[in-house]
Amino acid sequence: MASKSLQQISLDGLWFNNPALVQLLGLCPLLAVTGTVVNALGLGLATMMVLVGSNVSVSLIRNHVSDAVRLPAFVMIIASFVTVTELVMQAFTYELYQVLGIFIPLIVTNCAILGRADAFACKNPILPAAVDGFMMALGFALVLVLLGAMREILGQGVIFSDMQLLFGPAAAEWKIELVKDYPDFLFAILPPGAFVAMGLIIALKNILDERIKAKAEAQKAPVEAGSKRVRVTGKIS
Repeated sequence: MASKSLQQISLDGLWFNNPALVQLLGLCPLLAVTGTVVNALGLGLATMMVLVGSNVSVSLIRNHVSDAVRLPAFVMIIASFVTVTELVMQAFTYELYQVLGIFIPLIVTNCAILGRADAFACKNPILPAAVDGFMMALGFALVLVLLGAMREILGQGVIFSDMQLLFGPAAAEWKIELVKDYPDFLFAILPPGAFVAMGLIIALKNILDERIKAKAEAQKAPVEAGSKRVRVTGKIS
């Protein structure tokens, strides 16, 4: 199998094989904590730290671990990076860590992380594995933030609220009130609203994919049948 270029790896992570939009992995935290942008961004950064670290580590040991203990070793590596991420969040963003709650340790069970370790990192050198981990995590984080922004706007009429939980007291001024005296739209804040919003995002991606495919097909040069010269022998009366 030919190895993928770094550009193709990046495009797969961001669009063509996005873990949230295409593989539909990690939906539990995706739908549960995306009530606001800051929650979504916090979980996205935590997932990125774990995914990049685990991919690089798995790539480093790929030639030294037998198939019998491969998956347990991968899980131990992922759990170690999740523990490090938890400790970092407790030290620097403790309030956000409390808000995200159980969904930080549950990163260990995120199928997207174990899937990339088993399907890609254990078969490729360090650089492609690191790029794959970063771009997959970036694609996942972008979907988290988009979903969080949609739910925060529709549910509360504001965006970028409580950003100080992640960026410190100076970020408290980042809150933008889009509609004054907005009556909270409870449906958007609750999990059913997350399902509907996620469905709309996936539908939009599918529409864009169809348009890109149709445009690419339209740009292909049409095959024209060339005229053939016919040789006639003998007499024609």
